[in-house]
Amino acid sequence: MASQKVDVSFLHGRASEIAPRLLGGILERTLDGKVLRARIVEVEAYDQTDVASHSYKGETPRTKIMFGDAGHLYVYFTYGMHYCCNIVVGEKGYGAAVLIRAVEPLNGDEGMSRRRGGRSGRDLTNGPAKFCQAFGISLAMNGHSLSEPPLRLLLQPALPTDQVITTTRIGISHGKDVPWRFYVKDNGYVSKRIE
Repeated sequence: MASQKVDVSFLHGRASEIAPRLLGGILERTLDGKVLRARIVEVEAYDQTDVASHSYKGETPRTKIMFGDAGHLYVYFTYGMHYCCNIVVGEKGYGAAVLIRAVEPLNGDEGMSRRRGGRSGRDLTNGPAKFCQAFGISLAMNGHSLSEPPLRLLLQPALPTDQVITTTRIGISHGKDVPWRFYVKDNGYVSKRIE
């Protein structure tokens, strides 16, 4: 399957439209001299009109990256212990991003497992904090361009619509009814599938 570095123009538009097109994209990370690769299998969209979004109340020092250039990482710390990673999308000045909820490891599993305390299989990367831990993503990567090492996004052709499940987002207290969670049908690394 052909892949290419992220084309920022691909990321311009509404978060809810871009999010499902990111499914199948490859994240490639160089860490500790090894290359980790994983396929994006679950995402959630957020934008400034959305009460569940960090950008809902406007630009702050924490959310500044969300209002910046598309194709950069917006990383935040949550629950006093976990990192979550988003891809900034849309036009500069409009706060929008796509949360990476789960990925399917393609290579580098041993290093991912070590960073995840020996976990393996679907428990390795089937959640946003698990993915960040496995890939060694922290606040130090906030604002990183996905066109550059050590973490790049390699785009893939869009998945057929019958392979993409659309449902409501999870793990949030506001905006729970908004159907902006998208995942790859029948993929074992998805955090929570609807049956």
